[in-house]
Amino acid sequence: MASFQIRYYSNCLRRCVSFLAYLPNDPRGDVPPMEEKYANRGMKTLFLLHGYTGDAWNWVPEELAMKYNFAIIVPSGENAFWIDGLATGHQFGTFLGVELVDYVRKTFGLAMRKEDTFIMGFSMGGFGALRTALKYPETFGKAAAWSSALIVHEVAKMTPGYDNGVANYDYYRECFGEPSKVLESENNPETLVKQLKAEGKELPEIIMACGTEDFLIGPNRAMHQFLTEQGVAHTYWEDAGVHDMVFWGKCVEKFVPVMFG
Repeated sequence: MASFQIRYYSNCLRRCVSFLAYLPNDPRGDVPPMEEKYANRGMKTLFLLHGYTGDAWNWVPEELAMKYNFAIIVPSGENAFWIDGLATGHQFGTFLGVELVDYVRKTFGLAMRKEDTFIMGFSMGGFGALRTALKYPETFGKAAAWSSALIVHEVAKMTPGYDNGVANYDYYRECFGEPSKVLESENNPETLVKQLKAEGKELPEIIMACGTEDFLIGPNRAMHQFLTEQGVAHTYWEDAGVHDMVFWGKCVEKFVPVMFG
């Protein structure tokens, strides 16, 4: 598995940024070769998103990428929820959904079609994967969201002085915009679903999962119910687990074969 660290100037973030790229283009001669059906179909691409307090140097499913022939692009999104913040240089949503995809296309010739371009994340990254795929359905064909931080309904109730021990009101307002308007904004995945349906556009394939002991199980169940009520075909899975890499590892092992197989 070849790996790269790329540093380039981001116009969205107004500074040089780095991301990691993994390409399964160096097969070993001492292990069984990639199955012909995967090797001959062309390389797919997975954008992999970290969670709150994380960065691009998180766990990467290299063995699965080698088996199913997909590249992995891992950006760093700071703690910005993978959406466009209010401040200059905080346009993380456009960075991910437009600028980074364009850069990967020009540099590697990957992610040229939505049928070959998928996105996955956990926690904050799960929210980012779901929201990004719904915002840019012409770019991303599939979205996998593990233990997603679907907190827009909580954000909508925040007022100045709020602090939940994770972050304060000013942080959430910078990320999501005016809290009282967030539910009607494009930072709410539910709003994006309704817009796509109203416009008659095809939605990306959605896979969601959450541990039954996870503190985010409530909003994930609510999103599952919302998608069901909206008639949006999707996969939703629960299993024993908390908010950790043990559960997310199970998700990847279970669903990467479904996504890429």
